[in-house]
Amino acid sequence: MSRIPTPATIAEAPEKSRPLLEAVNSQVGFVPNMFRLISTSPQALEGYLGLSGAIGKGALPAATRERIALAVAEVNGCSYCLSAHTHFGRNAAHLDDAEITANRSGRSNDPKADAAVSFAAKVARARGHVAEADLSAVRLAGYTDAQVIEIVLHVALNTWTNYVNEVFKTDIDFPVVEARAA
Repeated sequence: MSRIPTPATIAEAPEKSRPLLEAVNSQVGFVPNMFRLISTSPQALEGYLGLSGAIGKGALPAATRERIALAVAEVNGCSYCLSAHTHFGRNAAHLDDAEITANRSGRSNDPKADAAVSFAAKVARARGHVAEADLSAVRLAGYTDAQVIEIVLHVALNTWTNYVNEVFKTDIDFPVVEARAA
């Protein structure tokens, strides 16, 4: 059970959060608990959605973004995010079970994506303190400096949602996937 009250409906959310939650509902088809919980702070919800929307227009493919989210959620031990990104990874990014398993281990079965996911997992584990060799490896795989910045931003944004969901123990509203790490 969540540690803070989560608005049960859009109508129960703070007034300034309601249009943002309506937009989530239109895009996803429902409003996941995490968004309703974050809506407690309309500013936090606006910031999260704004940053998510901006980075979603970046150069990284949606499948790579989901792979990174899975790797970071496992590093941070966030079962809510693992559950959500396993769902979206399968249904939106069309990742198979073998790929999802690899992503959770900080890897990918796709050679180029492997460099991004491996780098993202290292950034998350090392809290940004990666070696020059780590940066060189992701560049050698064909990622531009702009794309590497996007990878780091995805790590940071996913870490924030991992922390929100772990701090407040957001009720999981996806098929549950338990984190191995904690």
